[in-house]
Amino acid sequence: MTIEEIRNELFSKQDLKYRDMQAKIIPNLSKDVFIGVRTPEMRKFAKQLAKTEESRLFLNDLPHKYFDENQLHAFIISEIKDYGKCVEEVNRFLPYVDNWATCDQMSPKVFKKHKGELIEEIKKWVGSDRTYTVRFGTGALMEHFLDRDFDPAYPDMVAEIRSDEYYINMMTAWYFATALAKQYDEILPYIEEHRLDVWTHNKAIQKAVESYRITPEQKAYLKSLKIKQRSQ
Repeated sequence: MTIEEIRNELFSKQDLKYRDMQAKIIPNLSKDVFIGVRTPEMRKFAKQLAKTEESRLFLNDLPHKYFDENQLHAFIISEIKDYGKCVEEVNRFLPYVDNWATCDQMSPKVFKKHKGELIEEIKKWVGSDRTYTVRFGTGALMEHFLDRDFDPAYPDMVAEIRSDEYYINMMTAWYFATALAKQYDEILPYIEEHRLDVWTHNKAIQKAVESYRITPEQKAYLKSLKIKQRSQ
């Protein structure tokens, strides 16, 4: 398939109601860039395309015109089985990622088999000056390093992030809310000691309290730690 044929295939799967919904929940992009392909259809197409030589042409065709092409790109990368090649493609694509959905849905399966190498990449991503690269790195840390491979140095890394970017701060809050659910005793001091900025601190508590993995007693205590913000 040529690039044009791939694009035509995406348009053949178009759902206009879904397109309108996506445009609403990803407000930083123009509605004109959305085709409206539902995620299950996109994943299925990505798996098919990933097995072909044409996928290389598509991955090299940057920047893409449509949001859905970026989604397809992210899902193809997620299918790459060679870790070195996968990281190479992730790093080549990240500068073009311009929204939370593409960022969050790019989740290479091969990462879980290469934790030692992955953490070194994550350190670079978290230290980036690009919004969605930082968000991607924090998300990868949340996905792969909050269970057996947890290390107290990792939440330190996230707590040090300071940004005015909503999509970075929201991911930081999500990270600490998830970390509270999985490593409560280790993470609680970050909240007690106010090691996050006020907005992120309160959002992390809000999201943690919404989790079924947090006990009622823990929820009550976390609520007591919310910081009251001065009215302007």
